[in-house]
Parts: sequence; C-alpha cells; structure tokens
Amino acid sequence: MKIRKLIGEDAEVYWNLRLEALQQNPEAFATTYEDAISRLNPLKRVASNLDAIEAATIGVFIDNDLVGIMTIAEEAAPKLRHRLNLFAVYVTPRVRGKQIGSALLHAVIDHAKELPHVEKINLTVVSTNIQAIRLYEKAGFIAFGIEQHAMKTGDTYVDEVYMSLEW
Repeated sequence: MKIRKLIGEDAEVYWNLRLEALQQNPEAFATTYEDAISRLNPLKRVASNLDAIEAATIGVFIDNDLVGIMTIAEEAAPKLRHRLNLFAVYVTPRVRGKQIGSALLHAVIDHAKELPHVEKINLTVVSTNIQAIRLYEKAGFIAFGIEQHAMKTGDTYVDEVYMSLEW
C-alpha cells in the first residue's frame, strides 16, 4: 500500500475512481454520475484541481491501482483559514474492511497538521453510513450537528452528520 498526494498527472486514475464512487454510492455525493460525465474536458479540470495549492487529494494505491481518495480544501476567507473541509471520500468496495480508509484518513490528518495555520478539519457524512461515522469517531472527530434533508433524489431525502476534529 502506498499513500501519497495526487498530482495533475493522476487525473485519469482519479477520475475513473470518482466515477465509480458516484455509481457505487450515489447517496453519499451531491454530484450525480450523469452530471459528472456531462462535463466538458473533465480530465483537464481534474488535473487543475489536483495541482491546486489550496487543496490536496490524498490517494491510496495498491499494486499501482488507486483504491481510495480523500480531498481536503482550505477556506478562502481570512477568518476561516484555520479550518479545512474534508470531502470526496471514497474507498473502492473490493478493499473495504482492510483498514484502507483508516490509513488514508490518518495520512490526511497528518498532512493537515503540517499546515501551520490549520487547527481543525470539518466534514459531513451521510447519516446512514455508520462505518464511515465510526471511522471518523475513532480518529477523534466529534459530531456537532445533523442537517435533515441535506440532499434529495426524487422523493428520497438523505440526512448528513456534521463532524469536526480539532488539535
């Protein structure tokens, strides 16, 4: 297993895993698979995002195959620069249950702690994703609220739990 920050050259493997995530767990993401594939030049945009200074996407590779991703992004407003937002989290089903998510999350936290102005990480997680909530709690995240009906697909609503880790 190799964990590292993704760069623009990783755009294609990232994009393929992102599309898998949108198909496998559509309830967990605000973006739909259909929205994603309809974008013009997605690889160019993904490469630019992966090279952005204000964000970092950390990936886990097994045998040169990208199997997990997490993105953290800084806030732009000066009063919010002490915090990061964690999003776009996904581990492919074939490696779930093998502590990949835990290793990835700890690498993300370590990366965040290297940023001198950062003091906390915020995230939201679908309230029915008990495994993810437990993963975040084991890493020290604390729930501080629930947004009911945070997302809606057709007539189905999904609630999200807001969580934070401070140091």
